[in-house]
This record gives sequence, C-alpha cells and structure tokens, in this order.
Amino acid sequence: MKPYRIAFCLPLLAALASCSPKPQTDVQPVAITRDTACSLDGMILTDFPGPKGQILYASGKPDFFCDTLELFSIYLQPEQKKRITAIYTQDMAQTSWDNPQDHWIDARQAYYVQGSSMHGSMGPTLASFAKQENAQTFAAKYGGKVLRFDQVTMDMVDLTGGAEHGESM
Repeated sequence: MKPYRIAFCLPLLAALASCSPKPQTDVQPVAITRDTACSLDGMILTDFPGPKGQILYASGKPDFFCDTLELFSIYLQPEQKKRITAIYTQDMAQTSWDNPQDHWIDARQAYYVQGSSMHGSMGPTLASFAKQENAQTFAAKYGGKVLRFDQVTMDMVDLTGGAEHGESM
C-alpha cells in the first residue's frame, strides 16, 4: 500500500473505532424523595402503599410510578419508543407495604403476585419480589398467582382500580 493511502486510512480507522459501542455503565435506581411525583398522574409516591416503579431511559430521564400496574402500562404500550436502560421495582419482602422505601430490584428479574388482597395506590396491584419463594409465601398468605416479568400482559394492567365505570351520566 502506498504511504498516502495509509495516511488517509489511519484517521478513517480511528474514526470508525470511536463509533463502536461503549460498554454500558452500571445504571442504578434513582432514590425517591418526599417530592417525587408519579409520571402518569402526578401523585406523590410516598403517600401511597405498595410497590413503586421506575423506568430509566437512555436520555437519562427517569419516569416514576406510584404502582407496578402503572409501570407495566407504560412498558407494555406498543407505541413505546424510548430506549429503556433499566426498569426497577421494590422487593416487598424487604420493605414495608404501607411505607415502602428503597430495596430496588431489577423489574425484569422480579417475581410478581397478581390477584392478591393487598392494594397499592391504584387498588389491586402486582406485588413484586426478588425471590420466587418470597412471592409464593406472599401469595399463600394474601392470595394470587406468581408470575415472571414476561408473563405480565397488557390485559392484566387495569388502571381503574377495579372500579366499574358507567358510560352514561
């Protein structure tokens, strides 16, 4: 190869190398505060019982949810176009149901109990757990069925709180 071609190719190769994907830094959940509001309805997260959720996007902006049903309602939307870097919920075996704090777990690895007698901010909710045995213990005590993240479907996500809504006034 002639020297001028090498001189031309080296900067091009360096530019191409800089385009390769950089290793993903470890994304951590964002701590909620007394002022953290739900991205869907503006409710203050700390004012309500049950597991909370958060979705972190590639843009760096998090969305917070006062209930796991809200988290799934956004995640499962077919028009969801934002690039998600992480999804978190709380391990309810490690925190108080009435005043859940911290104990964030990867929502995609969690176990969920659908149909229990325990309610979150929106009424019936999906209780979240890091360990399957904790989810099974919860289901035995409060009722419900244990599911994995990928088993939760949009038809399970009812944000009406189980209330009947009439069509006429």
